[in-house]
Amino acid sequence: MATKKTSSKSKTATKKEISENDIRNKAQEIYENRIAKGIAGNEISDWVQAEKELGVKK
Repeated sequence: MATKKTSSKSKTATKKEISENDIRNKAQEIYENRIAKGIAGNEISDWVQAEKELGVKK
């Protein structure tokens, strides 16, 4: 009689570490979209928005 093996791997998804480069790339994307739409802003607001969208915990 065959027995079925069960996996002991955790089903919990691991979160990817968000790097400064990830934030920089997202801020650049936000900047480009903002400029294309003619919306006022600056690099600080773009960076803060990028952190929020990526879910950076402080």
